Amino acid sequence: MGYLKHIKLGILLLLVHVIWGYGQEQIPWNPDLKLTWANFKGAVPHGAEAAATTASGISYDFSTYYEGREMKVKFNVYTYFYPTRSWYRPKVCNEVTLKHEQLHFDITELYARKLKTRLRNTKFGTDIKQEVRKIYKATLRQLNDFQNKYDAETNYSRNLPVQERWIGEIKAALQQ
Repeated sequence: MGYLKHIKLGILLLLVHVIWGYGQEQIPWNPDLKLTWANFKGAVPHGAEAAATTASGISYDFSTYYEGREMKVKFNVYTYFYPTRSWYRPKVCNEVTLKHEQLHFDITELYARKLKTRLRNTKFGTDIKQEVRKIYKATLRQLNDFQNKYDAETNYSRNLPVQERWIGEIKAALQQ
């Protein structure tokens, strides 16, 4: 499933990957990848007020197997950027805006790692699928709250000193 930032984020949070993620162009997160405006291929929605929107998401899969009598769970967690659902207004965006949008993608990766850690550290009961889904949804809610905090504190990239602080903090967190 996925994540979409800006307007009515909470409502769209769970829908992005389900509706748009499958069979759509996606760019996996990579520490060496830096987004460019060419990656933002979506049309600006009618009535949108934001300068840009990054559609990124976390997805997962898992499998179970037995090791002796003990059931084991193997997880894969992925972070994607969705170009056709990401857009920008060229007349009002600049490199600062692009860095702001990149950080939204990086924050999504940070929460994908948190999800992976939570799953790895969980002792599952009999309904693994439901337990995984619960952890996933809780992580997405936390991601949504964190993305909203980032936008609020940076004033959508307009507060340059705070924007730079966030860039440093997220970079450091991803290097751990």
